[in-house]
Amino acid sequence: MSAPVVRVLICDDQALIRTGFATIIGAQPDLEVVGECGDGRAAVDLARRLKPDMVVMDVRMPVLDGIEATRLLAGAGVADPIKVLVVTTFNLDEYVYEALRAGASGFLLKDAPPAQLLNGIRTVATGAALLAPEVTRRLVGRYASRIRPAEDKPDGIALTPRELEVLRLIADGLSNSEIAATLVISQETVKTYVSRILTKLDLRDRVQAVVYAYRRGLVT
Repeated sequence: MSAPVVRVLICDDQALIRTGFATIIGAQPDLEVVGECGDGRAAVDLARRLKPDMVVMDVRMPVLDGIEATRLLAGAGVADPIKVLVVTTFNLDEYVYEALRAGASGFLLKDAPPAQLLNGIRTVATGAALLAPEVTRRLVGRYASRIRPAEDKPDGIALTPRELEVLRLIADGLSNSEIAATLVISQETVKTYVSRILTKLDLRDRVQAVVYAYRRGLVT
């Protein structure tokens, strides 16, 4: 049985960018572009009407910027959140921080190669979180004290030595396959460890796990 097709909404104020993304995404058998728009307000309206699996969202746009649109679609308190992958030309830490705080599940730069964009879409669609490797450590290291999980957790929550090892590798920006290769275990085993870590620490996703690791001094 084939996997369900991921339905994607593209939001960018530049028509050429939208067309390029739509061409790349639409050529994939497991992805489908269900709509395009040029501002954040249209993104919110279209997403609520079309109910895509995820939105590829620019940051700087007219009417409503991508950060606020992300907050309306995926932020705290949204009843039926939609996954958002923020893609922007601006490699600025503050944008990444604001996007993640608004509820985005991932962040990539527009100059990323097509394969990285497609991987980002597929990664976020599965429920995982994604940060471009070049911004992960710098971003979280700088903003770890400001990006907080839903509420502070006591420091006494115990992870097993192996879970701590997996958490440190997550914080280093490694994917499940890379963690599996590093620890010489299966990807399914890695997924089990990640799930246990998130459950034990009551964290929403891998981004919050990275932040937790930095805030607790598990990585530097």
